[in-house]
Amino acid sequence: MPDDDTQTATLKSAPTPPAAPDLRVPRLPDANEGPAPWLLRLIPVGLVLAALNLRPAITSLGALLEEVRDGLHMSGSVAGVLTSVPSLCFAVFGVMAPRLARRFGAGAVVCAGMAAIAIGVGIRPYLGSTAGFLAASALALMGIAVSNILMPVIVKRWFPDRVGSMTGLYSMALALGTALAAALTVPVTGALGGNWQTGLAVWGGLAAAAVLPWIVLVRDRTPAPAPAVPAPAASGTDAPALRITRSRTAWALACFFGLQSTAAYITMGWMPQIFRDAGVSAGTAGLLLAVTMAMGVPLAFVIPRVASRLRQQGPIVVVLGLCGLVGYGGLYLAPAAGAWAWALLLGVANCAFPLALTMIGMRARSGAGVVRLSAFAQSTGYLISIPGPLLVGVLYQHSGGWGLPITLMAGLMIPQMAVGFLAGRDRTIEDEC
Repeated sequence: MPDDDTQTATLKSAPTPPAAPDLRVPRLPDANEGPAPWLLRLIPVGLVLAALNLRPAITSLGALLEEVRDGLHMSGSVAGVLTSVPSLCFAVFGVMAPRLARRFGAGAVVCAGMAAIAIGVGIRPYLGSTAGFLAASALALMGIAVSNILMPVIVKRWFPDRVGSMTGLYSMALALGTALAAALTVPVTGALGGNWQTGLAVWGGLAAAAVLPWIVLVRDRTPAPAPAVPAPAASGTDAPALRITRSRTAWALACFFGLQSTAAYITMGWMPQIFRDAGVSAGTAGLLLAVTMAMGVPLAFVIPRVASRLRQQGPIVVVLGLCGLVGYGGLYLAPAAGAWAWALLLGVANCAFPLALTMIGMRARSGAGVVRLSAFAQSTGYLISIPGPLLVGVLYQHSGGWGLPITLMAGLMIPQMAVGFLAGRDRTIEDEC
């Protein structure tokens, strides 16, 4: 018969029954266990819905810019300010996204971003003043900026083994949302009684729907994945010590990113108005913008793959720039007669965006170098792009036509090709720094 000491030891060695799980709220997996299957099915839905909302606030406004200007008694110069607001917000608020994600979790920030888009887009047509419209637009664009930055973080967090496919999924959704807003805003406005305020506000409903999947991830406080610190290079210099402002390639990439962003936001903000002033109907002008934006769906997959197989990407830059020059030339000489051809050509030219992102990844050897180059090129580039749409509005207002603005757009293609050719050379920022 065992003595008291033996019984005590036996009791101490017995396993403690596990505590009953808390069933009051859904539990998110921690970093050491795999995500629940239902969560892996929900997150792609959230990604697609979020990506669909990253451009309609901009392209829906372009389709109804004339009605907005008339309704708010807005001058061409002020309308130019309105079309410059996206670049400003992306430059200012985008840099806040990583810090907010570390503090609140990426899922919570995207959820708040979708809510900001829904509120901003929903209320801006009804505020009754240009200042109110601008403020509400800035709120929506703030939500777009932080969500846009954090999409790759979400993918890396939940799908580390499917980064390429999931990135392609939300990239397609982004391009689709851009094109749908351009194509459907005018018909939807007509179906809802012809009121431009309702036609713009309806896109807030899509953003409100996108909030729902992200509510589940509000409790996910996992920090954004930090870039791996590479081993020191042969020269003894590691990537975090880079002074990126000393790199000519980094500056060329920043200027290229800025100039292609300038062209893109001028196109989204002003191209429907160019066609409408040439006698094209509002609905057709919206469809033409949709065609331009839709070119990004297939070419966003083709161009990066072709570019990554070439040692120098300069020839692709030149081809895209020449398409832009021909498209702007057509807008100047025969905007209505060849409208569909010009829309297609400008859609090809606007695909400099995925090319710029591809070159950012190729112009640095280390992961940390890519992060630094991406932050520098995009933040600097968005700042560079701010004056372009504003200047187009000023020229349109004071010249009374589109001759000077289109000449400016075409002229900007020349430096875009030049700096893009320099950025496409086979070298890395580590070599230059």
